[in-house]
Amino acid sequence: MADIGYFCLALALVVALFTLLSALLGARGRPELVAAARNGTFALLGLTSLATAVLVYAFLSHDFSLEYVASYSARDMSTVYTLAAFWAGNEGSLLLWSWVLALMAAIVLWQKPRRDFLPYVMAVIAANVAFFLLLMIFVSNPFKQLPFTPADGRGLNPLLENVGMIFHPLTLLAGYSGFTIPFAFAMAALATGQVEEEWLRPARRYALVAWVLLGVGNIIGAWWAYVELGWGGYWAWDAVENAGLMPWLTGTAFLHSAIIQKRRGMLKVWNMVLIIVTFNLCLFGTFLTRSGVVSSIHTFGISSLGPLFLGFIFLSLLVPVILLYWRLPSLRSEDRLDSLVSRESSFLINNLLLVAIAFATFLGTMLPAITEAVRGVRVTVGPSYFNLVNGSLFFIFILLMGICPIVGWRRAIPRNLLRSLVIPVAAATLVVVLLIIWTRTWYAIVGFGACALVLATILREWFRGVMVRHRKKENYFVAFFRLLWGNRPRYGGYIVHVGIILLALGVIGSSFYKVQAEASLNPGESFEIGKYTLKYEGITDKATEKKDVVSATIQVFNKGKPAGIMVPALTFHINYENPVSDVAIRTRPLEDLYVIFLGSDQTSGLAAFKAYINPLMVWMWIGGFLLLLGSVIAIWPERRRAPVPA
Repeated sequence: MADIGYFCLALALVVALFTLLSALLGARGRPELVAAARNGTFALLGLTSLATAVLVYAFLSHDFSLEYVASYSARDMSTVYTLAAFWAGNEGSLLLWSWVLALMAAIVLWQKPRRDFLPYVMAVIAANVAFFLLLMIFVSNPFKQLPFTPADGRGLNPLLENVGMIFHPLTLLAGYSGFTIPFAFAMAALATGQVEEEWLRPARRYALVAWVLLGVGNIIGAWWAYVELGWGGYWAWDAVENAGLMPWLTGTAFLHSAIIQKRRGMLKVWNMVLIIVTFNLCLFGTFLTRSGVVSSIHTFGISSLGPLFLGFIFLSLLVPVILLYWRLPSLRSEDRLDSLVSRESSFLINNLLLVAIAFATFLGTMLPAITEAVRGVRVTVGPSYFNLVNGSLFFIFILLMGICPIVGWRRAIPRNLLRSLVIPVAAATLVVVLLIIWTRTWYAIVGFGACALVLATILREWFRGVMVRHRKKENYFVAFFRLLWGNRPRYGGYIVHVGIILLALGVIGSSFYKVQAEASLNPGESFEIGKYTLKYEGITDKATEKKDVVSATIQVFNKGKPAGIMVPALTFHINYENPVSDVAIRTRPLEDLYVIFLGSDQTSGLAAFKAYINPLMVWMWIGGFLLLLGSVIAIWPERRRAPVPA
């Protein structure tokens, strides 16, 4: 089976190179070569699918003669985690990237893009698939065989045995590879000189799909870190976390600025730059996890792939920049900003803020590598740098989210703008006043006020639309959903904005109002945290052949009243030195009670605990769901109407 898998990769590389050459030569007016490239693209999907199926079968059949299977699976693993082990390491994740990209390429061809774009789109995709196939064939072969077959595999790292392992890498890698498609359309537009709106329509659609996948991947990753790592947080500004955030930020900027180009014929160069940068940041993210340039618990370890990725990133920047410079005369704006107080201006400022956040994140992430290369000393910045710089920029960004929907195109009429701001400003002021009565945490107060402004703006706009339909004899319920479904891009976007605001509420609450406490207790003793009393009842030890689970039972009292039982635990795995913390979390609408069992003395019975109160955490996960829901609504295809007979 290993030979079949490797043969599929080798043959796929030949097909990818053939597709690349056929597409480029066919672009010069040879339709038979374009047709051959099209067939080659479908063949790529078939070959990468077969290679993927072979590796999946190797995992499910426990073929430990393959080094990759033996390294990441074991006989006692459940089927779900055995399948998830496919993308647990470097080799499998590269194969997953190639297969997802080949699948997306087939979908693009099925939708029949413009004929003059088609050869270049296929060429860009084939070049990317060929690069990843080269890596697998010559450096990171997922079908590499061991000189002997062990009786059992090592299995997954216990930290990876979480439902997040099923969805986080899958969505993140799909988002990374997905941005290849809009990049390919941008390159096709530059190569053909057709830089008007035609390339933007499919590019924005596929960029939105990739953006959703990447955003969901980041949110699932934050949730996974929160429930699994046992540190009370969800985002540590780790290098690999940042690598997933940066293309999401620049992709957000592209999705918004594309609206301006579509409506006003402006920002043509800027949109090209954004999609080029976003694609290369996706490549940069895969480079970080495989190069060892920066330290992270999320990396696959140091490998020889780093220099190859850097070379590919260099080419992926050089060629587009040359094409962009060549086409600059064709990319002149058809219009210009009429006023600084306009929707175009607010979109542009938001774009600049998003790019600034991405740049600040890039700088903070790469500073250790930069300073080591220049001065020979690794200088790092902590979370305080990211929180201060990016937090300030995000605050301005959120404020503009509240103002943008009520600002008119071209030039806002001051009287109408002020009238539209009355209710949102009143809501924000009310929230600020109420919070001042309760607390003096000014950064949080200002942040909550900005969130209230945005929510009030969106609700006001939605209410106005419902009332217009209600006046046409529709009841409120029907008017609400017909308004939503009748203009899905706009109101789906509003739902996404509400999701982002809920995410912001969770971040602000958990950042400024977190409470923590630690205690070492004998059975029967208790400690206080906020309004809760945590009473330690005792230890339960459950051992199996490969692991030992030590659980602590804690009775929770809320203001003296019984509020349930929490059971944090430590799991000691035979194949891994460090225990894994199984956190106990009690979730309520206003806060999470988060308890960690640090360890115990089996002789004396003394046990150590750490507890946190994390306000508003559940709203982060609800916000992530709304982000996904709104995006699906926004990109849901319109039903094609049958032509009216003549």
